[in-house]
Amino acid sequence: MTRTIGIIAALVAAIVLAGSHKAAEAQTEFPPPQGKGPVVVVVSGQLGAAYYVSPAKDIAALGYDVVLLDGNAMAGSHGQALLAAVQRAQGSPRGNPGKVGMVGFSLGGGEALFYGSRRPDLVSVIVAWYPLTSPIRDPASFVAGIKVPVLMFAGELDHYKNCCLIGTARGLAAAASAQGAPLEVVTYPNTQHDFIFSGPNYNAAAAADSWRRAEARLAQYLGH
Repeated sequence: MTRTIGIIAALVAAIVLAGSHKAAEAQTEFPPPQGKGPVVVVVSGQLGAAYYVSPAKDIAALGYDVVLLDGNAMAGSHGQALLAAVQRAQGSPRGNPGKVGMVGFSLGGGEALFYGSRRPDLVSVIVAWYPLTSPIRDPASFVAGIKVPVLMFAGELDHYKNCCLIGTARGLAAAASAQGAPLEVVTYPNTQHDFIFSGPNYNAAAAADSWRRAEARLAQYLGH
């Protein structure tokens, strides 16, 4: 009986894993107006990919071939699902060959920061809006592993689920400055989580400034 239960449990685990793998493969592509351009992988926050269609389209309008991923499907794979998605995106007929840019929001920003920043062979630049940073216990050690230029935005009043606290952002910035690591952290006073979206947390000045910086950083490293 115990052996039967074990076999059933293993089968259930395999089914769940297969289901999560298929979810991780799901992506939506927004081609550039000119028909072909550098690839930018956009990773959503916890609200799912549909919530991030608008910023994905805005990035595509700048001339990039944007591949939008659901950050929830990436979580728990220790970066494997994200990096596999990047490799698939590199094969897009509407994308230029070579390394990709990566943009992440909240949970997806954490995925980009934790895993994309370690892969200079695949990723040329990362822009992360209020990324998940709560698992970071040693900023200096974490920053030492950053191999890809990262531009990170943080709201100084962000207390959303304690996922993206300003204290951690400042610790990362200080460590990057001390080590000469390729991480720039831009913080905004009187600003909360999700500040680029319309709603109670919207901050027009912070949203405009962060988009301006993001556009310049993508163009700098993607040659567009």
